[in-house]
Amino acid sequence: MSGRRYKAAIIGGSGYGAGEMLRRLLIHPEVEVVRVASIDHVGKPVWHAHPHLTGLTDLVFEDIAPREAAAGCDVALLALPHKVTAAKVPELVELGVKIVDMSGDFRLTDAAAYQKYYGNAHPVPHLLGTFVYGLPELNRERIKASKYVASPGCFATTIELALLPLARAGLLDGTTAHVVGITGSSGSGAAPQEGTHHPVRAVNLKTYKPLVHQHTPEILETLAAAGAKDIELRFTPVSAPLSRGIFVTVYLELPADAIDDKRMAALYDEAYAREPFVRRPTTRLPEVAAVSGSNYLEVGFAVGDAVSGKRTVVCFSASDNLIKGGAGQAIQNMNLVLGLDERLSLQDPGGWP
Repeated sequence: MSGRRYKAAIIGGSGYGAGEMLRRLLIHPEVEVVRVASIDHVGKPVWHAHPHLTGLTDLVFEDIAPREAAAGCDVALLALPHKVTAAKVPELVELGVKIVDMSGDFRLTDAAAYQKYYGNAHPVPHLLGTFVYGLPELNRERIKASKYVASPGCFATTIELALLPLARAGLLDGTTAHVVGITGSSGSGAAPQEGTHHPVRAVNLKTYKPLVHQHTPEILETLAAAGAKDIELRFTPVSAPLSRGIFVTVYLELPADAIDDKRMAALYDEAYAREPFVRRPTTRLPEVAAVSGSNYLEVGFAVGDAVSGKRTVVCFSASDNLIKGGAGQAIQNMNLVLGLDERLSLQDPGGWP
């Protein structure tokens, strides 16, 4: 224990990610949420938007500026939409508070890539590169030493951790990764939309943003930082009749003499055996129900026979988009930034089924 209670503010408190963040911070032994800022449900208790928190807190939604929300706090946790966040961050930087951001506004270092994938010029491009990319399995020491952290996207986290051991081993150099990522509706946010309307979603599978999803550039930047050279990504996301969960399948063609089941197992076990929230089941492949409701992510693989000097390798991963893909990973990063045990408030398993 650190001997003190850190103070946190949540800015953008009415969405699903913020609800998951609140749920876990209310049981955090060393961090106290002191304010929840939101332009929705103003003046109402937080459980008005997050019914699972009924009676557990006296916090209310306040329509206040980020500077006011974070005043006197050790850390500001941002759960605002993309593009909104970038306009709010400068005043928090001026305030001097530590920041953990869940939006995509500061994950990239390339302003041109941001404009291409997010649809507009970055409003504060001079701040790109000042945030550490918050994937603890790759950047743990940098996160610990940082003041500003950009937590990864849900698809990005799940795809990156599926491929990270191969990137580190140089096996992705010059390859093309074909990815299908299936996601639950909560990833689209709390506001109802045509694509998440339950009568259609509940009986449907459909793709969206094929080959142009906004998580593509951060995945490429991250795999490059892990050692992959000249990798290409062909990513197709699929909307599924789930409220939570992501399941990723990655297809690769790799040199047959460079990879087999034994080496794959060694690479993944070496990468993740000591990671608190990544696991490789050995008697089954990853599945969403095994990680839903938790900060755990599962990885697995299948290796095909050698054909014409190549093997088809299929990598699988599963996560909860709101937790390891969102609020849970943000809390993991917050713990690291504050010098705490990164597992605090995150070690509970999900339910089954």
